[in-house]
Amino acid sequence: MINVAYRLLGSVTEAEDAVQDAYARWYGLPRSRREEIRSPGAWLTTVTSRICLDLLGSARARRERYVGAWLPEPLPDRTERHPTASAGHADPADQIVLDESVSMAFLVVMESMTPAERVAFVLHEVFRYPFAEIAGVLERTPAACKQLASSARRRVSVAPVPETAAGQADVVRHVKEAWETRDIAALVALLNPAAVMTADGGGMAGTALHPVEGGARIARYMVAIAERAPGLELLERTVNGVPGLVARRAGVVETVASFDVADGRVTRIWVVRNPEKLRPWG
Repeated sequence: MINVAYRLLGSVTEAEDAVQDAYARWYGLPRSRREEIRSPGAWLTTVTSRICLDLLGSARARRERYVGAWLPEPLPDRTERHPTASAGHADPADQIVLDESVSMAFLVVMESMTPAERVAFVLHEVFRYPFAEIAGVLERTPAACKQLASSARRRVSVAPVPETAAGQADVVRHVKEAWETRDIAALVALLNPAAVMTADGGGMAGTALHPVEGGARIARYMVAIAERAPGLELLERTVNGVPGLVARRAGVVETVASFDVADGRVTRIWVVRNPEKLRPWG
């Protein structure tokens, strides 16, 4: 349920809230009604998906009030997380399986889908739900749900083919080294001339409010940030299942960056600085 909700909402916090809401509805049913449900798991997933559908419908209005660009919450690899506050605490981020469907690029592409397209696509393409079951979630015919998934698939198909993990790790490592040495020429060589950097500070952390376009402009921006941030430590970390960078100061994670890499050069950089979205990073 957490896995479905995160892919639909792009937020660990909202995903957890949706799942808790679904459980509250389950336990709100009379015992006799719960006993009639042959598959509690399917019922809970259906209800979770409907809750997410409602949230996606109101998300556009919330995003219009958001300061700057909105990006999904970045996810750490569970083996790289800081210890939680208590040994018995279960973090929902730990339950999310990291694969291509949670990559930052994939989640950003899904933002262009309508709520119904997103639900149909995630349930069918990622979790292999049959259209007959998805019809019950969306309250549409199976044929209509199939059309929604097909439309969503066309949006995803235009996304560039990602670099292999090993190739991406090499490029990210070189970006880190060039950033640390303030080497603008090296950064420019690593960035596609048409590269775009999008940052999410949510009005709570300083960052560019609009995308920075062009490899040379991004390189200069990165070096300027480095000059104004003494003591910042850059770490290579897995971000949403692919190699990325984490910037930490005095042990506190301040920035998480994810990269799209094609033909050995960075084409997109996704930077999250909103502290509310960095809670899973400890």
